[in-house]
Amino acid sequence: MPQTTIRAFADNAADPQVRGYLHTPETPNGNGLVLTHGAGSNAQAPLLIALAETFSAAGFTVLRCDLPYRQSRSFGPPGPADGARDRAGLKNAIVSMKKILGGPSLSRTLRQEWGSVYLGGHSYGGRQSSMLCAELSPDDRILIAGLLLLSYPLHPPRKPEQQRTQHLPDLRTPTLFVSGTRDPFGSIPELEQALKMIPAKTKLLPIEGAGHDLGFKGKAKQGELPKLILSEFTRFLSLSS
Repeated sequence: MPQTTIRAFADNAADPQVRGYLHTPETPNGNGLVLTHGAGSNAQAPLLIALAETFSAAGFTVLRCDLPYRQSRSFGPPGPADGARDRAGLKNAIVSMKKILGGPSLSRTLRQEWGSVYLGGHSYGGRQSSMLCAELSPDDRILIAGLLLLSYPLHPPRKPEQQRTQHLPDLRTPTLFVSGTRDPFGSIPELEQALKMIPAKTKLLPIEGAGHDLGFKGKAKQGELPKLILSEFTRFLSLSS
């Protein structure tokens, strides 16, 4: 099994600051993945840890990061005014990952050619990730090579009329959606309809019988799920794992 080094990470020069945990593989493949959490969670979420371990074992450098609202408050959900700052924090995390992959000794040209960065998030973190990608200018879209959206919160439970789809027509980043068939935040048919609004390449990976937590609630873990997600993600983006 390939070895991975895990350490706390902080970029205090950025505003908002970037804080989390960096997984550095023994044999990097040149790609990076930034992962972030849902509304009531943090970078220590078991799902994020499992994904980070699986992707880093395959050669990805992975940063599990706390969103700015979570850095400010240890508990509780984000507020309506937190979204813009959380997206700014995600963009800073992407820039930090670019620096990690590029390294200070590499030329500017080589940094552009080597080291694609991918962005992933669970629930609220995924929603903010997709909104960030939709907001990026054409020049900045190169920063993020692909999206991994876990349990995208299409609407609040039992409120299907409150669709969170306004930004989807502006999303031009290839995106893999992973969602449980029992997720109250959006059914598989509802997500399939929403994906038709996205002009970028998309794919939906349904997880049979899973809810919004994708089987990672409390101490419960789905050991094969991270491997399945890695396999589908690398296939979807034509990456070698």
